[in-house]
Amino acid sequence: MATMQAGHVTTTSAVDHVGSVTQEEAPILTVKRAAKDIMFGSIAGMVAEIFEYPFDLAKVRLQAQLLTPPSSTAVHFDGPMHCLMQTWKDEGIRGLYRGLPAPIVGSMAETAALFVAYSAFQNVVRTFSPSSSGSSSAMPPPLSMSQLAVAAGGAGFVTSFVLTPIELVKCKMQVQMMNFHPPAAPGRIPRRSVPIIPPSSSSPPSSSIKGTQHTPASHTSHKPPCKTNNTGQTLRPPGPIALIRNIVDSYGVRGLWLGHTGTLVRETGGTAAWFVAKEFVARKLVERRIRQSPYLNSDRDVPRTHANTELLAWESALSGAIAGAVGALLVYPADTIKSAIQTEDELRPRSSSSAPGVRKTSTSSFLGTFRLMWAKHGVKGLYAGCGMTVARAVPSSGIIFVVYDGLTAYFA
Repeated sequence: MATMQAGHVTTTSAVDHVGSVTQEEAPILTVKRAAKDIMFGSIAGMVAEIFEYPFDLAKVRLQAQLLTPPSSTAVHFDGPMHCLMQTWKDEGIRGLYRGLPAPIVGSMAETAALFVAYSAFQNVVRTFSPSSSGSSSAMPPPLSMSQLAVAAGGAGFVTSFVLTPIELVKCKMQVQMMNFHPPAAPGRIPRRSVPIIPPSSSSPPSSSIKGTQHTPASHTSHKPPCKTNNTGQTLRPPGPIALIRNIVDSYGVRGLWLGHTGTLVRETGGTAAWFVAKEFVARKLVERRIRQSPYLNSDRDVPRTHANTELLAWESALSGAIAGAVGALLVYPADTIKSAIQTEDELRPRSSSSAPGVRKTSTSSFLGTFRLMWAKHGVKGLYAGCGMTVARAVPSSGIIFVVYDGLTAYFA
């Protein structure tokens, strides 16, 4: 949420967008149309996700550290660029893409749910629309901006239920290295693991072995950070499967929807704002082209209209980029609160007196976290990392629409 988050894509319906109309693109949700929406949107979402992921990681880490107490040993970042550079320095390229598999899978699931739900909600809105129900034409009139907003908001509402568990795992993996360090170096993430050599009576003291002493500056290669336990075994941060198991064991299945209120607000309002902004700008660009060239051919017998005018690649990119910025700014505080709730166990663990086998309950509510964040940081805290998010949303949303609209036009 993308985004907006990386995964926020919308279908280009034949009657509700600017583009050519074909018989197979009638305003009825068919299996073929849904399959095309899912396939093309998933490709576009994955391309954008790979491009934007390091920026999303920086955004989540900046959001998650807001409520971290000063006494915490977790790494603290001064801003977006400091977060990116420090992550690169301490964790390497793998650190910038930590947790990527979850959102890659999530972008496919989110796009599928979003496209199918959006088409279905368009049909519902059209069914109860007086202008559409009273039309005798085979192609009903296009939906208004307010009607499209209702359809897109409904699609975002439904999609939030699919997206919350994916966002939860992604956020936890993105911040786990901020508080994962060996006891000998509190507050610092090691660049590489140090092998533990069991003591041996036949082994000479390390100081007597020439050329074996290494300083931190001598480590030039990036390896996954890790720490060791008392037995010398190498410990690594849990992966997505282990995280899911731990969440279910601790909170039950309902724990996978921790922070869902924030996701619901972000997806419902963000999807509506994102789609309306994109469609508004796209229609204005096409109207400009119609005024400049009113006819499709040189014989001037086929007038150019919204329905028979394809969006150019730069028009798709520009309208999508503007929509990405609008969607990111509008509901950003909800995303900040969501990230703080979902990363509480990693950065602000609470002492638990529960008996073994007794599941925990989340003590952080959406409104409670909002009040705490507002009291501590004000508006600035609610928009922590927003500049980074807008910077990635602009090109990412443009990429999504160029890829999606291009595939749709090519396979039309």
